[in-house]
Amino acid sequence: MAKSRTRTRGLGARLRYAFDKSMAAGPIALMGWLAVISLAVIVAASAILALLRIAPEGGNSLSFGEAMWESLMRTLDSGTMGGDAGWGFRVVMLAVTLGGIFIVSALIGVLSTGLEGKLDELRKGRSEVLEKDHTIILNWSASIFDIISELTIANQSRRRPRIVIMADRDKVEMEDEIAQKVPNLKNTRIICRSGDPTDLGDLGITSPQTSRSIIVLSPDAEDPDSRVIKTVLALVNDPRRRPEKYQIAAEIRDAKNVELARVVGGPEVQLVLADDLIARIVVHSSRQSGLSAVYSELLDFDGCEIYTQAQPAIVGSSFGDALMAYDTSILMGLCDAAGKVYLNPPMETQIQSGMKAILIAEDDAAIKVTASPSSVDHTAIALYRRTEKAAERTLLLGWNRRGPIIAFELSRYVAPGSVLTIAADTPELQDEVGALLISGSNLQVEYGIVDTASRAALEGLDIPSYDHVLVLGYSDHFDAQATDTRTLVTLLHLRKIAEESGSHINVVSEMIDVRNRELAEVTRADDFVVSNKLVSLMLAQASENENIGAIFEDLLDEQGSEIYMRPAEAYLELGQPITFYTVTEACRRRGEVAMGYVRKRQETADDPRNMGGVVVNPKKSEALTYEAGDRIIVLARD
Repeated sequence: MAKSRTRTRGLGARLRYAFDKSMAAGPIALMGWLAVISLAVIVAASAILALLRIAPEGGNSLSFGEAMWESLMRTLDSGTMGGDAGWGFRVVMLAVTLGGIFIVSALIGVLSTGLEGKLDELRKGRSEVLEKDHTIILNWSASIFDIISELTIANQSRRRPRIVIMADRDKVEMEDEIAQKVPNLKNTRIICRSGDPTDLGDLGITSPQTSRSIIVLSPDAEDPDSRVIKTVLALVNDPRRRPEKYQIAAEIRDAKNVELARVVGGPEVQLVLADDLIARIVVHSSRQSGLSAVYSELLDFDGCEIYTQAQPAIVGSSFGDALMAYDTSILMGLCDAAGKVYLNPPMETQIQSGMKAILIAEDDAAIKVTASPSSVDHTAIALYRRTEKAAERTLLLGWNRRGPIIAFELSRYVAPGSVLTIAADTPELQDEVGALLISGSNLQVEYGIVDTASRAALEGLDIPSYDHVLVLGYSDHFDAQATDTRTLVTLLHLRKIAEESGSHINVVSEMIDVRNRELAEVTRADDFVVSNKLVSLMLAQASENENIGAIFEDLLDEQGSEIYMRPAEAYLELGQPITFYTVTEACRRRGEVAMGYVRKRQETADDPRNMGGVVVNPKKSEALTYEAGDRIIVLARD
């Protein structure tokens, strides 16, 4: 007897457990149970009507099929029973109608709950992306808006371009912020997903196997480099990955993590060292006014950019001869079959099959080989005049983690006897200056604790006596807006000091937030280097060109060829119309590549992009009269 009760209780428990499981399966299971209950009510009512021959008053008895139809209609619509006659028939139909009201009400509730749950799931951004040839951006930082803006420009010639973003943030918040800060997406569509980019399961949502390129941002979190490296590791070692290599651009902040990132990513990843990139461009721009405009022109997608393409028409030619083969493009180097970059190689270098040309052009469609030029005026080429480098005095106002990199880079370029004066009011300045690494003995470093936001303190530094002034933000101690506010105050003081002394001060400043650049323009400084903007441009370019990292590494390395802006009279006889073919020939004779020019006097109408007179990649066949104060932009080894 006890065993029977045990079995009965066990069966009931199993049935309850099965029912609980089915109810937990979601709206579909609930709708299934409602359908079963509806069918049971309709069948029971139909059986009663057919077996007991209950019919409406004055009507014929109903068959089982007709009774089922009548019951079904009253289940779905309670108003149907209003015209029923005969109390027996009415009682049965009333029971069916009451059951129908319960069933329909429950069905509406289940559908509403299921739909709401589905919408919540979609808002969470957890559905898989089924796109092809799309760009993926992983993680979230202030750089993302500039990257999106640049990619939308690059995508204008593509059909149905897509950018998929995954970050550990709310999907709706990401979409709202992008819509607010990047209002014009042109023909590009943004798809946001919430997830952890270091998790293999979450990464699969973005469909990296079918992607065109992947950008891994340094997130605003503790130890951001480790998250970037883990994300790259997850991408390249995913068991479900495609056999073809990925094109990954990853941002790394600390140079100490570069080797590990390269080991993890291998040939599939291009690393953008944010601090190193900014520091190097700050140094180069500080020593040559207007140079930041050249870098911006090469990095952004609005205007000229760098392309790496096979050019069968110049195979067999020397590099020097090939320089003259393009009217609307600039040949600046070669890339061999192994992917090694050679900027401004020796002019006699033979271009071999399998090599790619590194060119500057407005668009890849503009890259065309033209006939040999006949507009070279050899009499307009000036005799070579070599100028010796002089000692420089540089003032660095402010301090952050990029300060040591700037000091080291500067020491690699200056002439003997040069001086770097560091003035800042950070508590750790003395220790950090004492630990600076300096290359060679050409640069002497001195420092002082100075309030760089104080007009009196700045006047005490005798600022007009310096050749270059660099202004860094206190980004290690304040947020972006507070940092830029102090930088702006310093720049305004520098402007007043320059006006009162009647001297010109060559100033390069670092602005953290790109929105503050327009405010900084009122200070009339020569160059402004915006940190996040440069990193964003570099990441966007690296996602489109797999060689861009190596190209800029060579451009910013003192051992390779670099960009210089030299007086036009060092190359040309001034005061006469000269084509850029002639300029190219003048530079070629010195083993240099002519990239453009800088006009001393530039009308606003002729400079719509506010480039400060900088023109990169001019049409070579057009003639221009160069004057004193104009400069030629060249790629050269110094």
